[in-house]
Amino acid sequence: MNRNVKWLIPMLLALVFMVPLKAFADAAPGDVIVTLGEDLTPDQKTKILNEMGVSSDVDTVTVTNEEEHQYLGKYVSKAQLGTRAISSSKVTLAEKGKGLHVEAKNINWVTDSMIVNALVTAGVKDADIYVTAPFEVSGTAALTGILKAYEQKADVNIPEEKKQVANEEVVKTAQLGDRIGTKEATQLITEIKQELADHPVKSEDELRDLIKRVAERLGITLTDDELNSLVSLFNKMKDLNINWDSVQDQLHNVRDNLDGFLNKEETQSFLQKFIDFIISIIDGIKGLFQK
Repeated sequence: MNRNVKWLIPMLLALVFMVPLKAFADAAPGDVIVTLGEDLTPDQKTKILNEMGVSSDVDTVTVTNEEEHQYLGKYVSKAQLGTRAISSSKVTLAEKGKGLHVEAKNINWVTDSMIVNALVTAGVKDADIYVTAPFEVSGTAALTGILKAYEQKADVNIPEEKKQVANEEVVKTAQLGDRIGTKEATQLITEIKQELADHPVKSEDELRDLIKRVAERLGITLTDDELNSLVSLFNKMKDLNINWDSVQDQLHNVRDNLDGFLNKEETQSFLQKFIDFIISIIDGIKGLFQK
């Protein structure tokens, strides 16, 4: 399985618990929002704007390395985040129903799917996204910047705890996948959610037992640290107000536009089946943690 697919699956899982917000206020198809890493040199900034095909007076949002550490530092190593914010992005709102389409250049860690997920979290359903940097970088500044752009341009506040939980699930699922396999980690997280939908828990001990039971059923042995990490994550999720109908709509949107960021036919087939499966259990999950 290629690297992009490896990161795509955890991100799709994260969609199930992330909270879509309202669309850009007074936004219209064709509107452009640009985010720029703070540590770009003036020459690099000019070249990137030219590469994006926008003028120098385009509305821009600056992203700092401190912000990268703020939103991802709890879950990603300092080495991964680095000391400079370089990656930048251009988001162009599209006509309703067009879906999300992503293109990236010189990005070696944040995949297309992470970018899609950031937009879904912000409630953006239809957009063309271009992410770039003057040389190879992780892309975390661009990921952070898209949400910052949404808040500033739409004058909407995304609660801090929602940003943190969204990022945490993505990273923890991917890290678990590094040890036990992406498919296995994906199945574990999905079946925990399904089990919680069918049998909501009332205490942390019940949650811990449920996670252990699902892992054992799948033949997965979790370390104490991994178990504690999952318990902490799902405890945080239960405090979020989730609009399941909106999440379901956006999952359909991502499924219908897989061709925008994956080319392999067999990969698309697998992921389409995977997303169809998530959609099939959304109705059952709607009551999750609400009892």
